[in-house]
Amino acid sequence: MTSQITYQAPVDANALRYFFRFEQANAQTEYLPHAHSWGQVIFVKSYVLEMRVEGERLLTPADIPIWIPPGRVHSSYNHRQAQFRTFNLAADLCEGLPIKACLLIVDPIVHAIMDEFAREEIVLPVSDEQLRLCNVLRDRLRLAAVQESYLPTSEDKFLAPVLHALEANPGDNTTLAAWAARVFTTERTLARRCHQQLNMSFSEWRQRLRFLRAIALLEQGNSVQSIAHDLGYSSASALIVMFQHQAGTTPDRYRTRLG
Repeated sequence: MTSQITYQAPVDANALRYFFRFEQANAQTEYLPHAHSWGQVIFVKSYVLEMRVEGERLLTPADIPIWIPPGRVHSSYNHRQAQFRTFNLAADLCEGLPIKACLLIVDPIVHAIMDEFAREEIVLPVSDEQLRLCNVLRDRLRLAAVQESYLPTSEDKFLAPVLHALEANPGDNTTLAAWAARVFTTERTLARRCHQQLNMSFSEWRQRLRFLRAIALLEQGNSVQSIAHDLGYSSASALIVMFQHQAGTTPDRYRTRLG
């Protein structure tokens, strides 16, 4: 059964320049749709975060934060227990940040500052040093590369059935040509729709889907060998190569980092 959570803003949040939140959400919980007058960068420290912002779905693995501009209605669903960190900044400090919700590909400086505030359990910066770090954090976020969605979706009549089928079975190795035949189009047309609708190739989209599923299976304690088999790879080494491409580390090191 899904538990619903109403977002609780801190007292006098609208008067704050910067503030942080460190939260843990239980499995099968849902944050109800809400909006706030400040900007928010959400870091999930484990699992995959699934959000809806203004009706659009955003998925992201750990370490790739989601940016929510002021006034955007958003909600989230937690399939499993998850830890969140949020960096919140007043609306007038959001100048230079994207006007639309998106993923931000941030550098190690951003993660280091967030880790420091989390270790100290600092909710409100009070010292000059803490305020300087907040300003650095804002500046680094402005420089971050923007990604519309880690795993975008499409309602295209040819593409949507393929994406839905793969989400149901990520280990399906059916070729793009075979998928095209199933939806009564050509491989060239389907490849073009992938680039137009998803801004990436079919193979890249499927690799990202498998990466997200691999994360979930790793967190359930499955072995790398069994995950490779479930996701349609011929060997564990093939899975490891894909995982390193997406996460910059091996599956075992990723699991160790999550504790």
